[in-house]
Amino acid sequence: MDYKHPHTAVVILNWNGLKHLQQFLPSVVANSGHAEIIVADNASTDGSIPFLQEHFPQVRLILLSENFGFCEGYNKALAQVDATYCVLLNSDVEVPPGWTEPIIQLMEQDASIAVCQPKILAQQHPGYFEYAGAGGGMLDVLAYPYCRGRLFETLEEDKGQYDDVQEVFWATGACMFVRADVFKQLGGLEPAFFAHMEEIDFCWRAKNAGYKVMYNGHSRVYHVGGGTLHKSNPRKTYLNFRNGLALLFKNIPSRELGMALLLRVLLDWVAALRMFVAGQHKDARAVLDAHADLLRHNAYWRRRRKEQQPKGNFPYISGVYKGSIVWQYFIRQKRTVQEL
Repeated sequence: MDYKHPHTAVVILNWNGLKHLQQFLPSVVANSGHAEIIVADNASTDGSIPFLQEHFPQVRLILLSENFGFCEGYNKALAQVDATYCVLLNSDVEVPPGWTEPIIQLMEQDASIAVCQPKILAQQHPGYFEYAGAGGGMLDVLAYPYCRGRLFETLEEDKGQYDDVQEVFWATGACMFVRADVFKQLGGLEPAFFAHMEEIDFCWRAKNAGYKVMYNGHSRVYHVGGGTLHKSNPRKTYLNFRNGLALLFKNIPSRELGMALLLRVLLDWVAALRMFVAGQHKDARAVLDAHADLLRHNAYWRRRRKEQQPKGNFPYISGVYKGSIVWQYFIRQKRTVQEL
């Protein structure tokens, strides 16, 4: 493949997402230029495969034997893809013409860029940022994730404030461009996460290895969000809290681990109490179950931390807010990144 069109594979992981494929795959096929389009299927039972075979014979199918979840599903799928760049794209994303070019051009100009994402707007309210990714992902000092354009549940209107090219901490798994060789070099996504925050963990490991994670606001896509697990589902609460704590434990430098872990656990308990008082009893229980799961599998997470911690001094990592977004949002009532 020539310099102008390096081999790019857009890989959509599907599990019983027929309605999303029907609605959004036509835009991906029509608007992705020279990219190869691949659907990796996690053993769907909703007719997704017959639909693809009949209506999109040009789309390559990777058929997985069971539902491996987001993380291991992509790990197994990308092991079967021979490309320079892979785009992990959710099935509920609508893409406009030319959406891949600005990002591929940027990554071609700088070999140290391992990961990049476009601007993520809400498909149903395209004037606003979407929860998963928005204008590029950041972390605070306790590894709480947030985005330029989104603090907790507050979404900013897109007024061009993030029409930039900016190094960030993490790129959303809803639309993540990654160098295929780096993905394999770093061992792919953490399989024990199953889904949620896996992209933050991957980007943290990429940064520890000396790579950059970028946001390019010259490209945009439109994401529905909650296509597999709605945010009101206690399973999503469980995964977010368990993976959030595991993310912190796996990756934070040893000198910061003890205090950060203590504060993070206390804040999680406060969140569980708020849920319980609000009548969200299943969500409150999910937080406690998440912590219990971390304790039960403590040996696994200790081993993963040892395997993946960088040797020697930690490199300087951009994209970390040195304060607490929990404090800023809930106590000081800050609602946008510009106010932090």
